[in-house]
Amino acid sequence: MILEGKTVVVCGVGPGLGREVAEKALRDGARVVLAARTASKLEAAAKELDSSGESVACVPTDLTDEEQCRALADAAVARFGSLDALVQVAALDSVFGGLADAPLEDFERTFDTNVLGPVRLARAVRPAMKQGGGGSIVLVGSQAMLMPQTPQIAYGTSKGGLLTAMYYMAKELGPDRIRVNMVVPTWMWGPPVEAYVKMQARNLDTTEEEVVSGITANMPLGEIPLDDDVAEAVIFFASDRARMITGQRLLVNSGELMR
Repeated sequence: MILEGKTVVVCGVGPGLGREVAEKALRDGARVVLAARTASKLEAAAKELDSSGESVACVPTDLTDEEQCRALADAAVARFGSLDALVQVAALDSVFGGLADAPLEDFERTFDTNVLGPVRLARAVRPAMKQGGGGSIVLVGSQAMLMPQTPQIAYGTSKGGLLTAMYYMAKELGPDRIRVNMVVPTWMWGPPVEAYVKMQARNLDTTEEEVVSGITANMPLGEIPLDDDVAEAVIFFASDRARMITGQRLLVNSGELMR
């Protein structure tokens, strides 16, 4: 088990990627601290993941609040004695629009969550990771930062900003043996994308299979990656198997974009 004895904080535990990451971290031996804004959802996820409560803790956290980010880091150390990895999944991805019609307020909200939020968290976990001899910060990007897929200029731009922040953090935190990397998914087959496919099929008066075919048309592997597939890449970066990898991005995209 590649995370045996480690404490992993997963920020952004919902019905999709965050929950998959938490499940796989537990599978691989970690103690997991679940973070998101809504306490009731966290508690429900914790019961499903570990009914004994021995290896899971819940800390409601709004990553736009620096004090709450620090409290999350402190809670992880208080409960499990260390903080070895942070996986930052939480993001604001529900704002749509292009240059002409996206309100500037959407840019501000999106950047506050998707760029400043991970920066706040990284600052919060640094002391505990440094004291423990190092750690891993795994950010989740989006292929939207590299190629426009839907009209989401604010979201795509924010993820591009996060990628740049990742390079700077990797350089600064390296001497503390803290690695910083990014997993970059395309579409992920999980509850959010399933809902999108159903909606598009209704709106376009077509089948869900046709919508999926359109999405996978430029994917050499011909399949939308699962949340599960992206989570496995996250777990690798969080583990000591990636001990000499920092400042890198890894696309999990069925070959849709090769670079």
